[in-house]
Amino acid sequence: MPPVTLTWTLVALAVLAAIGLYLSWTAGRLDRLHARIDATRAALDAQLLRRASVAQEVATSGVLDPAASIVLYEAAHAARQCEEEQREVAESELSQALRAVFAEGQQIEAVRRAPGGEEAARELTEAVRRVPMARRFHNDAVGAARALRAHRKVRVFRLAGHAPFPMAFEMDDEAPTALTNRTTV
Repeated sequence: MPPVTLTWTLVALAVLAAIGLYLSWTAGRLDRLHARIDATRAALDAQLLRRASVAQEVATSGVLDPAASIVLYEAAHAARQCEEEQREVAESELSQALRAVFAEGQQIEAVRRAPGGEEAARELTEAVRRVPMARRFHNDAVGAARALRAHRKVRVFRLAGHAPFPMAFEMDDEAPTALTNRTTV
C-alpha cells in the first residue's frame, strides 16, 4: 500500500474515531440528563406528597372552620389519590384551595394557636415553599434534555434510544399570601 493511501486511511480512521467518541459523549450526556429528570421528578413527587399530607393534617386537625376544612381536605385527598394523567390538575386545585383557605391571616393564626399548631404551620409553610422550587428544578432538567434532543445529530443517530420524550410538570403553584408573608414561624 502506498504511503499516501495509508496516511489517508489513518486520517479517515482518526476522524471516524473522533466522531464516534463525540457521539458517545453526547449519548452519555443525554443519559445523564434523563437520569437527572428522573431524580428531579422523584423529588417533585415527594414535595407534592408532603404538601398534600400536611394540608390533610391541617384540614383534619379541627382548628379550621368546617367549610375550609372540607375544601382543603377534599383537594388534598384528590391530589394524593389521582391518576398520573390528572396529577397536574389535582395539584393546581390543591394550590387554589390553599390560597382560598389561607388568603387571610386568621386561618393560619388559628392553626398556630392550636396545640402543636406552630409546628403544623411551619411544616405547611415549608411544604408550600418547596413545591415551586422542586417544580422549577424538574422543568429546567426537562428543558435541557429537550434542547439536546432537538439537535440533528441526536435525532439522526437516535442517541436518545427508546427514552420517552421528557415532559414538563405544569401546575399552579402560587403560594397563599398568609403563608408567605411571615418569614419566621
